[in-house]
Amino acid sequence: MSNVITMGILWHLVGAASAACFYAPFKKVQRWSWETMWAVGGFVSWIVLPWLVSAILLPDVWAYYGSFSLSTLLPIFLFGAMWGIGNINYGLTMRYLGMSMGIGIAIGITLIVGTLMTPIIAGKFDVLIGTPGGRMTLLGVLVALIGVATVTRAGQLKERQMGIKAEEFNLKKGLILAVMCGIFSAGMSFAMDAAKPMHEAAAALGVDPLYIALPSYVIIMGGGAVINLGFCFIRLAKVKNLSVKADFSVAKPLLISNVLFAALGGAMWYLQFFFYAWGHASIPAQYDYMSWMLHMSFYVLCGGLVGLIMKEWKAAGRRPVGVLSVGCVVIIIAANIVGLGMAN
Repeated sequence: MSNVITMGILWHLVGAASAACFYAPFKKVQRWSWETMWAVGGFVSWIVLPWLVSAILLPDVWAYYGSFSLSTLLPIFLFGAMWGIGNINYGLTMRYLGMSMGIGIAIGITLIVGTLMTPIIAGKFDVLIGTPGGRMTLLGVLVALIGVATVTRAGQLKERQMGIKAEEFNLKKGLILAVMCGIFSAGMSFAMDAAKPMHEAAAALGVDPLYIALPSYVIIMGGGAVINLGFCFIRLAKVKNLSVKADFSVAKPLLISNVLFAALGGAMWYLQFFFYAWGHASIPAQYDYMSWMLHMSFYVLCGGLVGLIMKEWKAAGRRPVGVLSVGCVVIIIAANIVGLGMAN
């Protein structure tokens, strides 16, 4: 496996670690509705940071975005909005199925859809089944799914041992939402593929290859922001006992603290895709769709490891921790199989 591919895999791991930790600052927010907290963090993640990074990277921001036709930008924006719908469904899935079952089903579906649909739509599926490297990367996807399923099983054992139940368990509703989440969340993978003309234009302007995907986030995350912020604002306007005015009427020290923690959580959410861009740039072009598989499987891996570090599994007993450990090892093996496949 080449050093470039190895670094690409490691950058995807760093991005997934940021995603697995992003909610920790949100837990420090007090006396705010979830909608206000999510909107503040999202504004930083989906609007402020993408525009700030683009302003730093590009010699002329407006000329860059003005150089693309609506027919180029609209699919990217709509795939971003698709990803945004997946974000909302992700939270609702956890509500009706619980963390372990929800994550397992949603991540498993988005891993398959986001990884395999891109080459199928592009007419490149023969690269997967017709070459040794392609077949090995397919094997890596299968092993990753086994790893995700194993970690999910560990979570179920933990929840059963600790008596944790879904907030409003509803299997039928939860499964529908999990499938929708899995499909719509893959919009980020589709958006990155559609944004290749933007990446090429950034490279032509002299932007470092590691950063060429970042300007496209203004459009991709703009689509996600419209969906997520719209959902939050509608909820705040229509749902009883929810009020932006009340949330921002807390004592000034708490208000400042809440804004800072929500902004930090949003920044960490953005950083997952910042490093995703670095990892994506280091993956061979014919296998760039594997970035999504690496990101999602590492997300599950890092989520399990973060839980262990934060002692969330302390009272779960030995068996759930043992199953979690096996699942984490399987995901690591899957990443190595994919890396070897891309090197062939």
